[in-house]
Amino acid sequence: MKRVNIAEFGGPEVLQIIDAEEPHAGPGHVRVAVRAAGVNPVDWRIREGQKLGAHPITLPTGIGLDAAGVVDEVGEGVEGYEVGDHVFGEGVSTYAEFAVLTAWTRMPEGLSFEEAAGYPSVVETALRVIGQTGVRPGQTLLVSGASGGVGSAVLQIARERGITVIGTAGAANQDYLRGLGALATTYGDGWTERVRQLGDVDAALDLAGSGVIRELVELTGDPDKVITIADLGAPDLGVRFSGVAGSVPDALAEAADLISRGKLRIPVEKSYALTDAASAHIDSQAGHTRGRRVIVI
Repeated sequence: MKRVNIAEFGGPEVLQIIDAEEPHAGPGHVRVAVRAAGVNPVDWRIREGQKLGAHPITLPTGIGLDAAGVVDEVGEGVEGYEVGDHVFGEGVSTYAEFAVLTAWTRMPEGLSFEEAAGYPSVVETALRVIGQTGVRPGQTLLVSGASGGVGSAVLQIARERGITVIGTAGAANQDYLRGLGALATTYGDGWTERVRQLGDVDAALDLAGSGVIRELVELTGDPDKVITIADLGAPDLGVRFSGVAGSVPDALAEAADLISRGKLRIPVEKSYALTDAASAHIDSQAGHTRGRRVIVI
């Protein structure tokens, strides 16, 4: 089978298409014929060799965590699923024609494989970091870098829970944020004052790693009320870096429920061929994403 592989850490050029042995579903897992794989910032952080405790890497390795596809092998002990089921979830080396999923659920009605591949990691991350901030209904959450996949999920989930959300993003994405129910403002000079004009902030998330940790602490008044998924230097300022996943099966179940009820929808900004994974990483690293990027197999 064809798989995107890395034999050394580095830039997008280290991503190579290889002929790899097909993986097989072990106990408690399923294998899918991958139809689409999500592109996440953690993918290119792993490719660069960044020290992410939740994702220790031994080279050479495949890459990719999220996928949507058709079950074609069911591991021992798996109940309620059979060959032919359409599922989405998390696994390993998902930039490939076949991948083993360690957590999955059925795709909601009306969702394409391309759309479904964009949900698993971002919804788990969104649910996790909202919980870690301790923000409650009636309070206000500030989201820096709100237009990407995780931000799009955070805005919708928080609003569903009765939390007011202020989102920052580039000028081109202001209407997008407002469409997701956020009070929106732009980056750049004076952004903290623009946030203050929108209201007091009870908690904050840094989703972009754009060097705003000090300002987020200032706006919330407490480093314990700030969580980052993107700034590895944040702990030096007393701010928690959140990189270890919570319950992926629970997150997938909640994602499927929210999607089915029309409460969560993350658009696919751009799709790429498996042979164009390097371009997907380049675009992901450039930021300013509106929604998700996926690789279609």
